[in-house]
Amino acid sequence: MADSLVERRSIDVVPDAERHGTAFSQFTLWLGANLQITAVVTGALAVVFGGDVVWSVVGLVLGNVLGGAVMALHSAQGPKLGLPQMIQSRAQFGVRGAVVPLLLVVLMYVGFFASGSVLAGQATAELTHTDDTTGIVLFAAVTAVTAAVGYRVIHALGRVASVICAAAFVYLGIRLLDRVDLSALVSDAHFDLPMFLLAVSLSASWQLAFGPYVADYSRYLPRTTSGKATFWWTLSGSALGAQWSMTFGVLVAASAGGAFMGDQVAYVVGLGGTGLVASFLYFVIALGKLTINVLNTYGGFMSMVTSVSGFRGQKELSPRGRAAYIALIMVAGTAVALLGKDSFLSSFKDFLLFLLTFFTPWSAINLVDYYLISKERYDIPALSDPHGRYGAWRWDALAVYAVGLLAQLPFLVTHFYTGPLVDPLGGADISWIVGLVVPAALYWTLARRNTAHIPSETILAPAPEALGTPEAPEAPGGLTQAGMGG
Repeated sequence: MADSLVERRSIDVVPDAERHGTAFSQFTLWLGANLQITAVVTGALAVVFGGDVVWSVVGLVLGNVLGGAVMALHSAQGPKLGLPQMIQSRAQFGVRGAVVPLLLVVLMYVGFFASGSVLAGQATAELTHTDDTTGIVLFAAVTAVTAAVGYRVIHALGRVASVICAAAFVYLGIRLLDRVDLSALVSDAHFDLPMFLLAVSLSASWQLAFGPYVADYSRYLPRTTSGKATFWWTLSGSALGAQWSMTFGVLVAASAGGAFMGDQVAYVVGLGGTGLVASFLYFVIALGKLTINVLNTYGGFMSMVTSVSGFRGQKELSPRGRAAYIALIMVAGTAVALLGKDSFLSSFKDFLLFLLTFFTPWSAINLVDYYLISKERYDIPALSDPHGRYGAWRWDALAVYAVGLLAQLPFLVTHFYTGPLVDPLGGADISWIVGLVVPAALYWTLARRNTAHIPSETILAPAPEALGTPEAPEAPGGLTQAGMGG
């Protein structure tokens, strides 16, 4: 079964016998996932809403590096624990309490599935000579099938997309530079703090939104994989791919204006040419979106299973159940895409920034617990037991999460809500910084007072006395060996 193309693992721990690959696989996956049209649009928003080229690019770089570092710290957890990201959150929030951030994570996946389907649906419609609605539905169906096959095909897709999409972006970049006066765009630099911080927030939110599922794609790596290697390959792939796409978006928006805003996909393809070249570029756009939408679908089903299993005591999932969860994500995301396809650009910017409000406190709590409080030591069987060491609800962490959410509101800027402290800051949105710092400091202060629930070493299986078997020897690296391999 270790060599089966169709994945059979879901929320259960990946046995050592089924681990494979190298940390470099994270680079190709995340490079391919970021070389795509939605990242282009994200970069363009920095200019569309008033920024200049130079400071928009600088702000996007800063956000990609800062947000990407937080995201990559989550990725490094995968090889160590062999678990999906949000299952591990039960150690902080409780076996059932983790459902609070999980429900928000599911909404995020549905939203990203929908936003990606709008743009990919346009490309699919051009390739199949149908309308946008048909294109969205066809694209969603292909996404669901790919996600159902699982981990191996997802990484294979990332490798293919990283090469094809990189080549296409090089070509499009050359074509774009032939059309624009780059020196004029660069010379028009004028620093504006609110616009600069908007650019930082756009790219940081883009990266931070990967946090709740990034470890899902590193959990099959061998347990001996270096955490530093996993971190750096993930960060470099994600930050490089996102910055490449977003810089392209900045230049397109600065030079094209309304022509790009009217139809992002058609304009980008038009840069490349017509005929077979145009068809190839439509294919590249669909391929890039397929890569990231599969990640969103896969992560969404993982989060839904994690939510339900916390109350049902479920540790594994049948292939039929897997297909049902994936179908739910596909149907919900497709419905949102069809309803919102005519107001995509303005809605997407608010969606990105609003998401950031909910995920920065979760990231802060998870990372402080993993690296500073528990110090990478978890009782994996207890993550499925509401009566175990982590309990059903950990109210201290949930309270810190709530404080983290509320602390951001005075600094938040969206079309439907603007906090009271935004004007004194010149209109700048710094809510995501507050959302990282406040809960991180508060959780560290509270959690280090009571560490009785933290095991002295990572426990991979129930204690031998609970199983009625002789005590197993300890594996190298402080890992309890009982149950390794299943």
